[in-house]
Amino acid sequence: MDIFSVITLLGGLAFFLYGMNVMSSGLEKLAGGKLEIVLKKMTSNKFKSLLLGMGITIAIQSSSALTVMLVGLVNSGIMELSQTIGVLMGSNVGTTLTAWILSLSGIEGDNPFLKMLKPESFSPIIALIGVIMIMTAKHNRTKDIGKIMVGFSVLMTGMTLMSGAVSPLADSPQFSHILTAFRNPIMGVLVGAVFTGVIQSSAASVGILQALSLTGQVTYGMAIPIIMGQNIGTCVTALLSSIGVNRSAKRVACVHICFNCIGTLVILPIFYGLYWLLDFAFVGSAIDPAGVALVHTIFNIVTTAMLLPFTKLLEKLAYTLVRDSKKEKEAKEKHAMLDERLLATPAVAIEVCHGVTMEMAELSKTTMKLAINMLFQYDKATEEQIEENENRIDKYEDKLNAYLVRISKHSLSSKDSRTVSKMLHCIGNFERIGDHAVNIMESAHELHEKGLHFSGDAAKELRTLCDALLETLNMAYQAFEKDDLAIAHQVEPLEEVIDTLNLELKNRHIKRLQNEECTVELGYIYQDLLTNIERISDHCSNIAGVLIEIDEQQNIHKYLYKLKENDETFQESYHQYLNHYYLELGQPTLDEVVDA
Repeated sequence: MDIFSVITLLGGLAFFLYGMNVMSSGLEKLAGGKLEIVLKKMTSNKFKSLLLGMGITIAIQSSSALTVMLVGLVNSGIMELSQTIGVLMGSNVGTTLTAWILSLSGIEGDNPFLKMLKPESFSPIIALIGVIMIMTAKHNRTKDIGKIMVGFSVLMTGMTLMSGAVSPLADSPQFSHILTAFRNPIMGVLVGAVFTGVIQSSAASVGILQALSLTGQVTYGMAIPIIMGQNIGTCVTALLSSIGVNRSAKRVACVHICFNCIGTLVILPIFYGLYWLLDFAFVGSAIDPAGVALVHTIFNIVTTAMLLPFTKLLEKLAYTLVRDSKKEKEAKEKHAMLDERLLATPAVAIEVCHGVTMEMAELSKTTMKLAINMLFQYDKATEEQIEENENRIDKYEDKLNAYLVRISKHSLSSKDSRTVSKMLHCIGNFERIGDHAVNIMESAHELHEKGLHFSGDAAKELRTLCDALLETLNMAYQAFEKDDLAIAHQVEPLEEVIDTLNLELKNRHIKRLQNEECTVELGYIYQDLLTNIERISDHCSNIAGVLIEIDEQQNIHKYLYKLKENDETFQESYHQYLNHYYLELGQPTLDEVVDA
């Protein structure tokens, strides 16, 4: 084996890792935010968690990516440690599928069907189909499938290059001499762990072992400890991802390490104990790629079956090894809202962002309700709560804006891209609604401090306008939460009603001033309140407008112009809402005016 073979081996490894990365990224985009939703909902039972871990790892072809995702979700406070243990075990079983796919490189025979199963035969065909899909497809989803196919082909090409690079070792006496060191199982475990830890890919490490097995120089006795070591080495990714996270997230990495280490520490002595007693004939036989895949699968299944009943003990062990500090025992840990580790899986990060955005929206809506109640019943504690909520809303906006901008720099599916765009546009409106809630609270504070009171008519009118505002607010927020265009289309008629009511209330206020039923000082406060309410309804219109503009691909200004000019459905909804609130004001409805 000369220097050119080494270069080819390293090049093959590079192809393998790049292909795995492209394929995993494509699969994650295809799965979208469903991963995070499923992880949260289906981890109540350890058997469900096990199957879920297997399924997701098979889907995204990366147990390391799933582990990093779990660390991020626990650090964000979305999942508990107990929910992740079964998923981690399942991911170890799911990752064995990659080894079976790679074992196709060891197929031999002249049968045309068998030849087609070899990577060098079918990889170019898959690559060609993938490239055609990428170049001709109009939809991003089809392009993502094409990228997955190209990534898979690059991965298999890398495997072929590695196999070809190490094939001269079959006749190398020096290589045979080096392999004698691996007759020591402890050395095999260490080499497998270190090498896998360095390249941070158990799939690539197993692939190289399968390539070496094609030389006929690697025996089962050498391969078994190396495979066990590879399972320990893959924990390095989880270990690195746990740097800078809270202790709950560190425990996820701890469980992952304990699971693989305990499996090796228990199974390796048992295997060699039985070998000493029964003298297994196959231990000295040469292993092939399928044999490597089989050993890898058996080890992970046996380890999982052995430790699955003891998930509670694994959890206790993690709490023992990663203990809370004194400060953390006195006070609850504050979870990071948006964990940077989730950026590795943008679809999951987007789902988490949507959840946090809804928390922000609910907080701004609650703050607005508190502010409106302050107008009719002043309370000092409520005033402090509104100010505290507004500060939290500002922090939400800063963190979400920065996080969403970072997500948008990744390659996203068209659906995820639209979701990010909606959130970026809407969080500013949620924040401004919080600001207006503070403005209303300040008006209520001024009324209380100066001992001023609105007249009975003015208070009743203000209550009616606030009822209309809260209905608009609830409708806009519901449209955003459910991403429901039907609800979004109902917001604009209500917003127009608030504008009409606002004008009516201003006219009534002017009459009261002329009749000296209201003071100028009260008039200023009343006008400020009407202005704030009108602007809040405008922000509700903006939220609904963003959904309509992005999903229906139309200019919102042209849409609103056409809507108010000649849309019968809009006019019907507008008159229906207006009649309802006119009745509350004691004003004749439009139907009554027409009849008169």
